[in-house]
Amino acid sequence: MTLLEVGRIDKPHGVRGDVIVALTTTETARVTPGSVLFTADGRRLRVDASRAHQHRWIVTFDGVVGRVAAEAIAGERLLAEPLEDDDPDALWVHELIGSAVVEPDGTARGEVIAVQDNPASDLLVLDTGALVPLRFVTGRDGAGRLVVDVPDGLFDLVDGA
Repeated sequence: MTLLEVGRIDKPHGVRGDVIVALTTTETARVTPGSVLFTADGRRLRVDASRAHQHRWIVTFDGVVGRVAAEAIAGERLLAEPLEDDDPDALWVHELIGSAVVEPDGTARGEVIAVQDNPASDLLVLDTGALVPLRFVTGRDGAGRLVVDVPDGLFDLVDGA
């Protein structure tokens, strides 16, 4: 089962066991009552209730009762199964890491070692030191490599030109 990171438990909220959750997904359905999330160590958390709070969510999980229990899960990453209606052509961060990167003409540009958060466009961090805005990824080629169509000069500093 492939699990995607969808958020993080920031901190407890109050004394009844509620927690503040920051979503890293646009799918707010991840915190609707009845949804199931998992922690990195495999703990299953079922959402009993949730409500928007500023730019985050106040969430009540089944079985998390009291402030001590809420403190015990603070800081946990939240994972979930992909949604059935997810776009089959979508590129997921966990699938990008380790991918070879090529230009449309087949010129190899390196391998993705990380994806860096950036306000304008997330960046592919390549093993060559190059940073490629995700918006320049056009898809995958027949060999499964990421194809990037970047503006002229983007790789010049890395190439030493």
